[in-house]
Amino acid sequence: MSPRILVIAGSLRAGSHNRRLAAEATRLLAQRTTDVSVLDLADHALPIFDADMEAADGLPAAAIQLAERIEAQDGLLLVSPEYNASVSPLLKNAIDWASRVRKVKGRPVQPFKDLVVGLAAASPGRLGGLRGLQALRAVCQSLGAEVLTAQVTLADAGNAFDEDDHLTDDHARLSLERLVEALHEHSQALGRHTP
Repeated sequence: MSPRILVIAGSLRAGSHNRRLAAEATRLLAQRTTDVSVLDLADHALPIFDADMEAADGLPAAAIQLAERIEAQDGLLLVSPEYNASVSPLLKNAIDWASRVRKVKGRPVQPFKDLVVGLAAASPGRLGGLRGLQALRAVCQSLGAEVLTAQVTLADAGNAFDEDDHLTDDHARLSLERLVEALHEHSQALGRHTP
């Protein structure tokens, strides 16, 4: 049975380099007959995390839905832009809310515990989002995820795709293929839901 893998881009911008990279990774995962799906954070709009709001009103429905979707996976690919040498606020806020969910439909959950996570970033800069991935790695590990050593940092992202949104650089494409392969293999071997 194929592992269940979810792809999330940490950007909502039209034409986002990270959304394009996430789409390319999704295509590569689908070639491995993986049970792959994409989650658009626009469909899970959340307020800025506020513990007082949580105490007064409980968890937003979108946070519970997000946590339930993540918890159902064996693997997760996060493709995120770098903001001020750290994680995109959109993605960090979604992770913060999802990490607060302890029960879904009366069943205890820990959405990120033992989840195999792959990381990728695209940036117009020379480091390709590296500093953002370092911060994201620490966040995911703190929540109990198994974060892969392999990662993708795509520099000069504005010139990295053709008109069909496929990577044009052989080195970048090979790096993404290696990450996708590692995510597939580790999700299958260590997966929480695959027999």
